[in-house]
Amino acid sequence: MLIEGVFAAVPTPFYPDERVYSRKLEANMARYSRSLLSGMLVLGSTGEAVALDDAESREVLQVAAEAAAPEKVLVAGVGRESIKGTVELAEAAAEFHYDAVLVRTPSYFVSQMSPAAILNYFRSVADRSPLPVMLYNIPRFVPYDIPIPLIAELAQHSNIIGIKDSSGSVERIRETVAATRNAPRRTVTVTPVFEAVTARMLSARAGSDNTFVSASQLAGGVTLAAAPPVATLKVRTKQVGFQVLTGSAAKLLESLELGAAGATLGFAACAPQACLEVYLAWKDHDLKLAEEKQQRIAAPSQRIVGQLGIAGAKYACDFNGYYGGRPRAPLLPVTAREKAEIEQLLAGIRN
Repeated sequence: MLIEGVFAAVPTPFYPDERVYSRKLEANMARYSRSLLSGMLVLGSTGEAVALDDAESREVLQVAAEAAAPEKVLVAGVGRESIKGTVELAEAAAEFHYDAVLVRTPSYFVSQMSPAAILNYFRSVADRSPLPVMLYNIPRFVPYDIPIPLIAELAQHSNIIGIKDSSGSVERIRETVAATRNAPRRTVTVTPVFEAVTARMLSARAGSDNTFVSASQLAGGVTLAAAPPVATLKVRTKQVGFQVLTGSAAKLLESLELGAAGATLGFAACAPQACLEVYLAWKDHDLKLAEEKQQRIAAPSQRIVGQLGIAGAKYACDFNGYYGGRPRAPLLPVTAREKAEIEQLLAGIRN
């Protein structure tokens, strides 16, 4: 699966009584789908995945997938504390036609997470997952920084296609890119302009009714109306290696320059266009413009997402026209003073 470009880490909206607010999730996904984002991550850290039970997680995955445009790549956060639980949620994501899964390191028994245990966990999940697996390194929340040599070893697995590194370290991005450069290259299906072909694009065509009524059949008598034939999806292939994505909006440009394929960003949940402008300018080889766009989002993203966390990101979504709402307890909402600060930081980033 091709995982490159900018992905929004989607928040999970809740009712005041903390039930999942599906309508608002649908609205967010529909709006993200109208942007130039490559895709969306559902049930990542910004989606408060650890605060949802299994039934809620399946509900969120289904609602988000049904509301997303078929051309958007969908990644599901499925990390659980056991291999069994992680694989079961990966199977649910496959049922809803996601394109890949993001798997974090188990954290409760962190003192027993030896390199051998981590290797066994990720390899076992990848062996059994019906979808390609992306590793998730987020030492800020999970007290385990996946060692670079271990990432390089896991990159040799046929069903492990990349990593989202949210350490905030560009040096780790550089080292990860270098360590996985010799990972097996995969042939992936893409569109004629080298954009990803998603599972939902293929599913829509496979399930469509291609039967149509000819002029001669119409002349022969009464017939039932039928859908017109669906246009054939034109595709080509592309060779890709192990794909490294950054989770830091403040370090986006540096990461791209060091070989990252893109980014999955909490800040893109509230300001997708501002994040995209960095990537698109870099893609267009306009480094000066990319640097200007990077400076524009560096401080706001660090303060809102990096320091104020989930509550800050969700209020920023509210301020910019998306649905964020309150985080699920025990997380506390931002204060009135913090709201005013967020509004000031986003004054020039209204998208």
